[in-house]
Amino acid sequence: MPEARTNHDSSHFLVVGAGHERQRLDQFVAAALAPERSRSQVARMIKAGLIKLNGSAVRASCAIRPGDRVEIDSPDPCKPTPTFQNGTVQETSAAAIEVLFSDAELLAVNKPAGIAVHPSPGHPDSTLADALAARFPDLATIAEADGLMRAGIVHRLDKETSGVMVVARTPFARMALSQQFKDRSVSKVYIALVRGIVAHDRFTVARPLGRHPTERKRISIHSRKPREAFTEFSMLHRFEVGANPVTLLKARPQTGRTHQIRVHLAASGHPCLGDTLYGGGKTNSGWSREGQALHALSLTITHPRTGERLEFIAPLPDDIIGFLSAGGLAVGPSIIRQWIDAG
Repeated sequence: MPEARTNHDSSHFLVVGAGHERQRLDQFVAAALAPERSRSQVARMIKAGLIKLNGSAVRASCAIRPGDRVEIDSPDPCKPTPTFQNGTVQETSAAAIEVLFSDAELLAVNKPAGIAVHPSPGHPDSTLADALAARFPDLATIAEADGLMRAGIVHRLDKETSGVMVVARTPFARMALSQQFKDRSVSKVYIALVRGIVAHDRFTVARPLGRHPTERKRISIHSRKPREAFTEFSMLHRFEVGANPVTLLKARPQTGRTHQIRVHLAASGHPCLGDTLYGGGKTNSGWSREGQALHALSLTITHPRTGERLEFIAPLPDDIIGFLSAGGLAVGPSIIRQWIDAG
């Protein structure tokens, strides 16, 4: 085993011992830091200059020798930057984020529609990541291996999609949860209000997805570089509302592509109500909010430490409840349970 020594709070070094002759640097460091850091994370740290060999920046593939000194700088936690508007600091509302579950390793939250998950060119502030970091300061220490702070975010929902999300509170949980999403071992259930009467009670859309050839904000089934995508749909209720009928669908995405459910619904001829990007814009159906009528209802994951299988259910937002009630469909816990378990 390598000898580990600490210089200060955010950095330490390893001395390569016998038995590691010609081993790759990234392999050596990943073994020393396991399970808190994966080999891919270590490789990014090396590329970012956070890991050096004998004081020099080197490649991840560099071979080490006994007696070499490996210096490791932990990514500095980034604090959320306050947003200034008209000369005053604008506070991100954290109270509006409903917490469904919390322990030392993770959070499950009910994201409202209209809030972006983390900063992007179009949404630099007032994000879910900002709100959670303000309410849970420990999230500000969950820096990526490249030094970026994403407040424990391991997956995304579109800005106008509401519903359940899981957030890591430790580097180990972030790595473990990210791997679960990558391995597709999580179970996700969405509900969507879509245009028209869907004829089939159950159907699957298997259409590869990728960036639209000319419109970069859109995802398309006609992409030049598509990736496989599968979504299972089942009918929950049909609303006969005159010339603008609506169907309530359950969606179970088996892959995790950007805009997957929305694009697959549009491709099937039944776009989400309110989805101006994919053809489900304003109608006389009774859906008044701008943004798609899509809600991440439940998420089931494996706890990264205990191995326990956990299911989180996000209560429906008021606008979806109002639409269902206006259509004569009363919704309670037993109905929600039936929706999740059906099919």
